[in-house]
Amino acid sequence: MSVIFMPNVTLASGAHFSADTGISLVDAAARAGFAFPYSCKTGRCSTCKCKVIEGETIALEPETGLSELEKAEGWILACVRSAQTDLCLDADCLEGVTLPPIKMLPSRISSIERLANDVVRVVLRLPPTSAFEFIPGQYVDIIGPNNVRRSYSLASADAQSKLLEFHIRAVEGGVFSDYWFSQAKPNDLLRLNGPLGTFFLRDTQDIDLIFLATGTGIAPIKAILETLSALPAEKAPRSVKVLWGGRTLSDLYFDVGSIPGRYDYISVLSRADDTWAGARGYVQQVLLDLGPDLKNSAVYACGSDSMIHSAKTLLIDAGLPAHRFYSDAFVSSAAHSSDKG
Repeated sequence: MSVIFMPNVTLASGAHFSADTGISLVDAAARAGFAFPYSCKTGRCSTCKCKVIEGETIALEPETGLSELEKAEGWILACVRSAQTDLCLDADCLEGVTLPPIKMLPSRISSIERLANDVVRVVLRLPPTSAFEFIPGQYVDIIGPNNVRRSYSLASADAQSKLLEFHIRAVEGGVFSDYWFSQAKPNDLLRLNGPLGTFFLRDTQDIDLIFLATGTGIAPIKAILETLSALPAEKAPRSVKVLWGGRTLSDLYFDVGSIPGRYDYISVLSRADDTWAGARGYVQQVLLDLGPDLKNSAVYACGSDSMIHSAKTLLIDAGLPAHRFYSDAFVSSAAHSSDKG
């Protein structure tokens, strides 16, 4: 009788778990009750980046979120890597965090509203008997006509109402975009799978919280902001700053200042005309120009992959502790479009 080999994965912290060959390290960790940071789960954003200290892994999909130098140095993306042998990994693990269970649920469109030429606000209604929990900042996969599946961030913090809000941007040539912008109507039946991702608040006590967003990356940040006023006094942040960037004014499709709470908000345009009196350029550079003390800060960045990579490099070089940069990159490809927002 053949014996099935199940590699053992040991983390630098000393924690360990078994990993079935053929499934990703992120999924293997989740099955064992460990939460690895992740976002896209397709090898493109690098949120789940970790380093192999000892052992062998195999790529389940291309790791486009890594440079050739990083690969040569032993870095892997745990969302698309599987264990071949026993492993020792230098990897982040969200200790003390219990992620809500992932479920597949039916839903119907409650409302759909055009917020800009290329952005719609969609509210999905869950069955009244459904039990669905999420941590603000997470996303779900929505499955639509012809089983097309795309990822979208939850744009509100309320799960009790059974209404889930999403901000969805049109993607040129996108099959699901054509549905949202020309076919979708109230009461359409869709399915959703989630919640997914680990883009949510960590420690907040006496921290300077900084949120950076581009485009519909403001959606999960909106959901997070809605929770801040409910934090107990002993967990309150020292300050909260929000920077949202677009190319032109039409990209800033809703009033961030309408979100209840105490925070400083700065809108930023990279291609503003002469009538724009606000900040110009890119959100990460505008933040740096403010001269913040980043040593006591935590940065949550959501939006374009280029913004996130640039912000991470610039801000860590300016003194931000590397472990306090959290991100959710909106990346897309022909095979899978992550229209998250």
